[in-house]
Amino acid sequence: MRYEFHPEALEEYREAVGWYGSREPGLAIRFVGEVEDAIRQILDAPDRWRVVEEDIRRCLTHVFPYAILYTIESEFVLIVAVAHFSREPGYWKERIFKS
Repeated sequence: MRYEFHPEALEEYREAVGWYGSREPGLAIRFVGEVEDAIRQILDAPDRWRVVEEDIRRCLTHVFPYAILYTIESEFVLIVAVAHFSREPGYWKERIFKS
């Protein structure tokens, strides 16, 4: 199975990489490795992770305080958010639940 990022999720991922990169040499690489590891785990068993809202599931990274929020589409996994734990809960909902 393949995956795609929602454009806003990709942007927040890039921003987090930049933030970690500005803090300590090598930290951005470690962060990317953690996120990519979480994505691999999601792709290996997409139904494994807990549903947090309708059909949105959450996989936590192990070292960094981030969650990968995603939905399972027919052909791919859509990553809706790369969310830091301090963000307001549900900020990402407008990305997928249009009124």
